[in-house]
Amino acid sequence: MIKVALITGASAGLGVEFARQLSATGHRLVLVARRQERLDELAKELGNSRAVALDLSKAGAAAMLMADLAKAGEEVAVLVNNAGFGLVGRFASLDAARQRTMIDLNIGTLTDLCRAVAPGMIERKSGAILNVASTAAFQAGPGMAVYFATKAYVLSFTEALHEELKPHGIKVSALCPGPTRTEFGDVAGFAGIKAVDRIAMNAAPVVKLGLEALDRNQAVMITGTLNKIGAASTRFIPRALLRKIAGAIKY
Repeated sequence: MIKVALITGASAGLGVEFARQLSATGHRLVLVARRQERLDELAKELGNSRAVALDLSKAGAAAMLMADLAKAGEEVAVLVNNAGFGLVGRFASLDAARQRTMIDLNIGTLTDLCRAVAPGMIERKSGAILNVASTAAFQAGPGMAVYFATKAYVLSFTEALHEELKPHGIKVSALCPGPTRTEFGDVAGFAGIKAVDRIAMNAAPVVKLGLEALDRNQAVMITGTLNKIGAASTRFIPRALLRKIAGAIKY
């Protein structure tokens, strides 16, 4: 079997950076996203990669992806669960189907892929899983209610998985970036907000910190000093006040 690093959401933003940095350290890659043309361009650039165009929000997507890997004679040595998106707006006003798609992708497929690769990693007593969460995971988010909740799931789930798989020699980390200069804001609906742009990090250092944390099996990596302070403050500030502060943000 050919050992690969599987990267979801690999056609843009953090996904592209994960691909470039893992490729630079010698990993053979499987790149997954919806946009075939972008994936093909990236795979051509890197050379040691192949592209799989797949909408991971669809039912059964994880099983289809694992079947594709098996057919290619590949096994996942590193899983980067990066695919996901957010939406800005009041819960009762946002499209219901689109919000459910967010849950299916941010939570459902991420969980399915972890479940698909974990038994093999346990058997081999090696492997690594990096789940991309967010600083949104540390509090409720009025105005982005479902997105914040999905990332809280990712953080909690990943921390539990870290403890379960550690005795088997498997590394598991949650990467929790704050605002990052990617296409995320365009999709979510808050691109161009100066307050966000001022504190946003570039994708490359965020990915570098995430991969370094995974390498040393650090359960949670929060990127950036301000983000670390913000996440830590949620332990001391009353939740009622945190909700009001978050709800006052104008996206």
